[in-house]
Amino acid sequence: MDIPIFILAGLLVHCVFLVSIFDIYFSSPLVHGMTPQQTPLPPPAKRLVLFVADGLRADSLYELDSNGTPRAPYLRGILENNGSWGISHTRVPTESRPGHVALIAGFYEDVSAVAKGWKENPVEFDSVFNESKYTWSWGSPDILPMFAKGATGDHVYTFCYAAESEDFGAEDAAKLDIWVFDHVKSFFNSSRSNETLFSALNEEKVVLFLHLLGIDTNGHAHRPNSREYQENIKQVDEGVKEIASMIDNFYGNDGKTAFILTSDHGMTDWGSHGAGHPSETLTPLIVWGAGVNYPQKVTSQFFEDNFLKEWKLENLKRLDVNQADIAPLMASLIGVPFPLNSVGTLPVEYLNSSAHFKAESMFTNAVQILEQFKVKMNQKKETTLSFLFTPFNSHCSKLLLKCFVCLQVFLCKTLINLALDGLSYYHTYDRLFLGLSIAVGFVGWTTYVILVIIKTHTNLTKTKSAVLFYSFASAGMIIVFFLLIQTCPWTYYIYCLLPVPVWYAVVREIPVIQDLATNVLSLHVGQSVGFLLISILAVEILVLSFFYRSALTVGLLVFAVWPVITQLWVQAKTKALIWTLLCVLLAIFPLMPVVGRDPNIPLVLPLVCVRNCIIESCVALSTYVVSSTHNSLKNKQGLPVMNQIISWMILVSSPVLLLLSPTFLFQRLFSILLSLMSIYLLLSTGYEALFPLVLFGLMFVWVNMEQEALQHYGLSRKPKLAFFNFTYAMDITQFRQLHLDDIRRSFFFVFFIVTAFFGTGNIASINSFDPASVYCFLTVFSPFMMGGLLLLKVAIPFVLVSCAFEAVQVTTQLSSKSLFLIVLVISDIMALVFFLYSANLYFSLTFLMSLSCSISHYVLVMSLTIFMMVMNGLAQLLTTQRLGLPRRTKHHST
Repeated sequence: MDIPIFILAGLLVHCVFLVSIFDIYFSSPLVHGMTPQQTPLPPPAKRLVLFVADGLRADSLYELDSNGTPRAPYLRGILENNGSWGISHTRVPTESRPGHVALIAGFYEDVSAVAKGWKENPVEFDSVFNESKYTWSWGSPDILPMFAKGATGDHVYTFCYAAESEDFGAEDAAKLDIWVFDHVKSFFNSSRSNETLFSALNEEKVVLFLHLLGIDTNGHAHRPNSREYQENIKQVDEGVKEIASMIDNFYGNDGKTAFILTSDHGMTDWGSHGAGHPSETLTPLIVWGAGVNYPQKVTSQFFEDNFLKEWKLENLKRLDVNQADIAPLMASLIGVPFPLNSVGTLPVEYLNSSAHFKAESMFTNAVQILEQFKVKMNQKKETTLSFLFTPFNSHCSKLLLKCFVCLQVFLCKTLINLALDGLSYYHTYDRLFLGLSIAVGFVGWTTYVILVIIKTHTNLTKTKSAVLFYSFASAGMIIVFFLLIQTCPWTYYIYCLLPVPVWYAVVREIPVIQDLATNVLSLHVGQSVGFLLISILAVEILVLSFFYRSALTVGLLVFAVWPVITQLWVQAKTKALIWTLLCVLLAIFPLMPVVGRDPNIPLVLPLVCVRNCIIESCVALSTYVVSSTHNSLKNKQGLPVMNQIISWMILVSSPVLLLLSPTFLFQRLFSILLSLMSIYLLLSTGYEALFPLVLFGLMFVWVNMEQEALQHYGLSRKPKLAFFNFTYAMDITQFRQLHLDDIRRSFFFVFFIVTAFFGTGNIASINSFDPASVYCFLTVFSPFMMGGLLLLKVAIPFVLVSCAFEAVQVTTQLSSKSLFLIVLVISDIMALVFFLYSANLYFSLTFLMSLSCSISHYVLVMSLTIFMMVMNGLAQLLTTQRLGLPRRTKHHST
C-alpha cells in the first residue's frame, strides 16, 4: 500500500475508533412519545422562585468564617428556622449547561452536548419551565436562551445582560448578580402599572428563575478562597433576602410561594470545574416556603464526608439529593407535569404535606419514569429480531398495580428504581455487541500494522487468493443483511463492517505470519520472555501514567540510567551525563501539583536568551506582556488593550517567523523553540513556563545520543549535527533494515509525548487548567476561544517532541514510515487497553486491575494517535520549509 493511501486509511480507521466511543457510551438518553404525568391533588404552592448561584460550593456556603459567624446569615437562618437543607450531588461533567439541564429538566445530558454550545439545543427536551404557566428568568445569555428555545409556545421569557459583562478581569463580577436583583425588583415594580403582566404574575404554576453568575466568575478570576468570592456570597445572601421579602410583600404574604436556592456545580480551590472532585460535585440546596418541611432536629446522623461537625449543623437533619431530583421537587411543589425525560426521584422528605399528597406525587413520579421505560423497551424490541431480543427481567406491571392499590411511598420508590434500571438496560442494550465489533477491528488493525512493518524489512510478498476475497465479501454481505433487517443506524454498519477489510488484509499476509512464528520459535526462550516482559512493563507504565503522573517520574529515572547500561556512557561521557541530569530534572515536573497553584509570574520572566533576533525579541516582549497583564488584573484594572493586541500579534506572527530561520538542524530547532516559547509564555502562570525549556534540552540531547547509538550496529557516521541541513535529509538518508533499537526509539517518542501532555497538567481532566492562562488574550467568557487557547498551550510541548523525533528519524538512517508505524502500534496498543477497560473486557496482570478506567483516557489516546499522524507532517513542514528568496546552499558531503 502506498504511503499516502496508508496514512489516509489509518486516519479514517482511527476516526471511526474515536467516534465509536461516543455512540457506545455517549448516545442521547432522550426518548419521545411519553404521556405527561401530573399529580391530581392541589399543589401546596402557586409559584416557585429558583435561585441558582453558579459555581457555589456547598462548603463555601455552609461553613462559618474565621470569627465563627455564618458567611450567609439570611440563608443560615432559613435552614435553621424555616426550611430544609442538604447537598445536591452533581454529575460529571460539572459544567453550567449540563448542571442546569439536570436541575430544570431532570435528566443528565449526554456529554457530547457540552461541545455543541450553551445557547442552542442539540436536542429538544422538556423542562419545568416548559410545563409551567409562565416562567420569567434573569441572568446569563449563555444559559437562559436554551430553556426558552426548548419550550413550546410563548410563555418562557428571558432577560439577559450583555455577553461582554462576563469579564474575568472586571473590577468585581458581583455586579452580574446585582444586575439580576435590580432587574427583578424593577420588573415587579413595573408590573403594578401593567395590568397584563400583573395578571400573569398572579396566575398559578408560575416560575421565577434568577441565574447568579457572579460567584462563578469571581471564583475563576480570584479562586474560591479569595475575598472577592466570599464577599460575593454575602452579596447574594443579601440579594436573596431582599427578593424573597419583596415577593412575599407583592403577593400579600399569602404563603403560596416556594423558594429554592442551589448551584449548578461547585469549584476547585484553583478556580476551575468540570471533573468529579468533591469540591465540584457537592453543591448546596436550601428549600423553604409553601409546602416545604421545617428544620428537623436530630440527635445524630452520619455522612461519609464528615462535614456536619465542621459546619456546626450536626443537629439539623441533612437531606441529600441527586441534582436531577430537584426538577420533580419543583414540579410537585407547583403542580405541573413532571418533565417527560426526568430521571429524578422526588425527595419527599422536603415536602410538608399530607401522606396522601406525598404518595400521589411519588406514584406520578414512578409512572412518569415507567413511561420512558416502556417507550425505550418498545423501540429496542422493534429494531431487534424476536429470537435475539432479551427483555429486561422485571415485574414492573405487577409492581405498578400494587403501587396503584396500596399507594405507598416505599413501593413507588421501588418501582422507580426498577424502571431506572430498565432504562439503563435498554439504553446500553447494544453496548457489548458494538464494543466487541470495535475490539475485533482494533486488534485486526494493530496486527496489520505490525505485519506491514515486518514485511517492509523482509523479501516476503503477500498471497493472492480469489477464494479468500469472496469469503470475506460473503461475510460482509451477511453482516449487512443482519443489520438491515433490524433497521440499525447507519453508524452500526461502519463499526461492524470495518473488521472485514482489516482482517482480510491481515489474512493475506499469511507468509509473513508464518515467517514471524518461525523466527520467534527459533529465538532463545529467555530472550523471548525477557522481550515480552519488558514490552508489557513499558506499555503498563504508559497506561499507568494516565492515572498517576508520578509514573512518568519513574520512567524518566529509568531513562536516566540508559547510557549506563549501554556502551554510550563510555562512548560519549559528556552527552550521557547531560542526558542523565536532564532526565532527572524533567522527572521533577510530574511530581509538582497539576493545579491549585497560585500564579507565580517571576518564574515566567527569566527566559530571555542568547542572541539578538526578531524571534528572541518576541520572547522578551511576551515576558513583559505576561507581567504587565498580571499586575493590571491584580489591581482590578482589566486587560490592557495594547497587551491584548500584542499577544494576538505574537500568536499569529511567531509561527511565520520561525520559517525565516535557516534549516540547519541546530538553528531550526532553536528557532522552533524560541518562536513557540513566546506563545507558551503568554499562556503561562507559573512553573510550567520552565517545562518546555527542560523538555527541549532533553530532546536536543536525545538527537545527539541517537546518532552516537548508530555505531553499535556498524552504521556509518552522519555529518556533524552542526552542519546537518533538514532540506537535504532525503539525499543523505540511506535505507537500512529495522533493528530492535528502533522499537526503543519509538517508545521514547511515545513516552516523551505523554510526558509533554502530563508534565504540568492532566489533560484527561477538564478542570486541570488554570483559566488565568488565557488572560493575556481575553478575559470575557468565551468557552470555545478559551478552550482553543488552552489546547494550543498543550500542543506546544507536543510540537517540540515531534520536531525532535523528525530529527531522530533522518539522523538514524531509517525511513520515517518505519519508525512512525512502530509509534502507531505502541499508541494503538495503549488505546486498545483503555477501550477494553471501559468495556469491562480487560483484566490486567498488574495492580492496575483495581483501577476503573475513565473513557476520557481512551478518547485522549485516540485523539493523540490521530494528532500524531497530522503532526508528523507538521514537523516536516516546520523543519524543512523556509520562507524568503531561494538561496544556494552548499551541499555537505557525507
